[in-house]
Amino acid sequence: MEKLVNIGQSVQIKGELTGNEDLTIEGMVDGKILVKDHSLTIGANGRITAEVHAKTVVIVGTITGNITADDKVEIAPSGTVNGDIRAPRVAISDGAKFKGSIDMDRKGASAQPSASSSAPKASGMSTPRTEMPRSASPSES
Repeated sequence: MEKLVNIGQSVQIKGELTGNEDLTIEGMVDGKILVKDHSLTIGANGRITAEVHAKTVVIVGTITGNITADDKVEIAPSGTVNGDIRAPRVAISDGAKFKGSIDMDRKGASAQPSASSSAPKASGMSTPRTEMPRSASPSES
């Protein structure tokens, strides 16, 4: 049985919130939320101003801040997001409000881009490398 933690409507938290259980927030959180291997649900009464990292994130309430999900972000019809989303799958329902950018990285989301990559890569696209025939040099003529 999955553990589920519920933060009630009257609860206000400032700071960093971490856990190893699924989490539903109906109250207010200001800071950072980390539940990397679990689901985070922002309930209808939830008001979040935070950087978020979870396996899946479902927004029914309001969140201001960037969201990183290793699996999926879903914004319900009553949900509002003001911030950037990074996740391999994103679902925005009709009626939902969203202001920000979306990065759908198929390899899984990570908080920081790889330090070894020097050039930006287009996500979800691959271009085969082809060799062009060389024209004959003057010495070969």
